[in-house]
Amino acid sequence: MSAQTVTISKLGAQGDGIAYDSDGPIYVPFALPGETVSIARVKSEGTVMSIASPSPDRQEPACRHFGPDGVNGTCGGCTLQHFTDLPYRAFKRQLVVDALSSKGLTPEVDDIVAAHPGERRRVVFSARRTEKDMLIGFSQAESHHIVAIEECPISSAAIVARLPAIRAVAKAVAINAESFRVSVLDTAAGLDLAIEGIKTISDKQRRAVIETVLSLRSVARVSFNGEVLVETQKPLIDFGGIQVSPPPGAFTQASKPAEDAMAELVVAHVGKAKRIADLFAGAGTFSLRLARLGRVTAVEADEKALASLDHAARNALGLKPVTIERRDLFRRPLMTPELKYFDAVVFDPPRAGAEFQSKELARSAVKKIVAVSCNPLTLARDLAILVEGGYRITRVTPIDQFLWTSHVEVVVALEK
Repeated sequence: MSAQTVTISKLGAQGDGIAYDSDGPIYVPFALPGETVSIARVKSEGTVMSIASPSPDRQEPACRHFGPDGVNGTCGGCTLQHFTDLPYRAFKRQLVVDALSSKGLTPEVDDIVAAHPGERRRVVFSARRTEKDMLIGFSQAESHHIVAIEECPISSAAIVARLPAIRAVAKAVAINAESFRVSVLDTAAGLDLAIEGIKTISDKQRRAVIETVLSLRSVARVSFNGEVLVETQKPLIDFGGIQVSPPPGAFTQASKPAEDAMAELVVAHVGKAKRIADLFAGAGTFSLRLARLGRVTAVEADEKALASLDHAARNALGLKPVTIERRDLFRRPLMTPELKYFDAVVFDPPRAGAEFQSKELARSAVKKIVAVSCNPLTLARDLAILVEGGYRITRVTPIDQFLWTSHVEVVVALEK
């Protein structure tokens, strides 16, 4: 380890400050462009020891767990609390611009749809039992150390208020010092907790979890590796006015305002299409909203998510027919002949993107496509395939769903 003074040139894609010397780039977490900082350096990584000249874009962190001075952050949940709003949002929008540019795409990119404190309805906590207490929090960056939290400005008020309840359920299931994960979803019926990272649990642990939940009255369901241990009420989330009970641990958008913004863009672009395919449909985030416009074919690999979507569609009023198909679109994308039946296609894949599906879409005659992505880099690759196949990008909208991090969602509208 060596001491060094450097000037930060820019932010990297992960939100770290980047300085340069004769050996190349140095990555410095919690540093901002224009700042001169003293660092302790190990190879290409630096830790801020002091700031000689702070950036005017530096602000006091919103949370005490981030670090009192914004440079010694310990909680790994956020990385950019020290960055003021306007340049922070410009940074995230630029991530999308740069990703598209790397593939030769230069469409106009909208201002980012901003995120705000208290909007996260889904968070994933790390948990571990100690001799004295039960730790619930986030793992420190580049470490297995869990920072126990008492507040969390990104999370919904219901999650923060029920941290003691989450801790009590975790304590009931933990029998040793091994760490595990507790995914928390804030639903209309109460918290939905999904425990993962523990191989097996005993009957005694099961009984302890059930007794704990029955005494709390604020937890709707607890599952263990997908198996429901106790369910006092069915967890319910709202997809455009339609109630859906997601399966245990299922993917849901982390923020309802962000989800609503994405859905509004998707629905607006699909417009008057009568036959719509929703690929990587999940539990129906877009499918159920789109079914107010036209007939929807929802394609998804997760059988339980599809069952939740199907149940919600069958019990909702005013929807056009919704057909479900279980299919692994990575291994078996919808082929060009199958796509000829659709006026519009929406796809929202995992971070790996939808390369093979995009190649089939590029050869199709589908009039409208909406691409939704949580990874600008794989999105840019997929869009380049579609553009080469004759599609034109008509709108690009970045959406901030994960406040004070470098993650950004994007919705892109295309026409043949």
